[in-house]
Amino acid sequence: MSLSSWVSRALSSLPLLSIAIEPEQKLVPLSVNYFPHRKCNYSCDFCFHTSKNLKILPLDSAKHGLRMLADAGMKKLNISGGEPFLQPHFIGEVFKFCKEELGLESCSVVNNGSKVTEKWLDTYGQYLDVMAISCDSFVPETNVLQGRAENGRPGHIQKVFEVAEWCRCRGIKVKINTVVTIHNWEESMAQSIQELAPFRWKVFQVLLLDSENTGKETGSLRDARNLVITSEQFQAFLDRHKELGDRLVPESNEAMRDSYLNLDEDMRFLNCQDGGKTPGRSLLEVGVQEAMKDAGFDEEQFFGRGGVFDWKRDPDQGTLEW
Repeated sequence: MSLSSWVSRALSSLPLLSIAIEPEQKLVPLSVNYFPHRKCNYSCDFCFHTSKNLKILPLDSAKHGLRMLADAGMKKLNISGGEPFLQPHFIGEVFKFCKEELGLESCSVVNNGSKVTEKWLDTYGQYLDVMAISCDSFVPETNVLQGRAENGRPGHIQKVFEVAEWCRCRGIKVKINTVVTIHNWEESMAQSIQELAPFRWKVFQVLLLDSENTGKETGSLRDARNLVITSEQFQAFLDRHKELGDRLVPESNEAMRDSYLNLDEDMRFLNCQDGGKTPGRSLLEVGVQEAMKDAGFDEEQFFGRGGVFDWKRDPDQGTLEW
């Protein structure tokens, strides 16, 4: 018997081994932050999504991408910017589509409050669960100092209170977003936050991202390097407001950087792992699963920072009839 025949006979007598190959686990875009355009009427020095272009997708293309995300498991859509309410019809129709046709659990918007109108809320407010209004200080001069104003004019704080009241009357949950910088880390905001009574107060440590807010050397339109605070200063701000309890939701630089699925104006996920914002491939071209591979998303950090919360509007609130 030849050696090759012996080997063949020996191998044929061995029991067959069954190797189970696990299918590749699909990524679920549970909560997505969509930046449909970059234009803004404010000039916040710390902004990390600056006005590099005026592009916005056709509404039908945006709806197509959002349907793809919903099919992949998206439950919550948040629109941010730029200032979203510079495109009021676009975002209103997106929210209507997400609620009526996609059946999303939650739609929210982060904005500076300056362009919100009661007419828009009467038309589209029924499709909005959460109105997140950005307010970094309750001292008018501080807001103007760091650009949270239109053409340097005060009035931001009054508008924040006005929009919050409009939303409460319509059953829309109110959230306040605050960026803590060198200008406001020593401020006490507890009384004003209690008056606004948001269901969440999101407090961010100012974040630097190359090509966005780190100066001309990195091709940035903004420079927030002089606004940076230490972890100790950020913690001191949080300690000063601990009386607000669970309403206060802090996010340090570490918690923010990789725990969001950020989708840009071309529906590309933005990867922040290297300290910048690197766009991946558009989900409109490669599909959701392939696009998410470019996102640098840390799902564990997402859940760890409280990325899932009670994000639906309260159906029993609101005094207006639709």
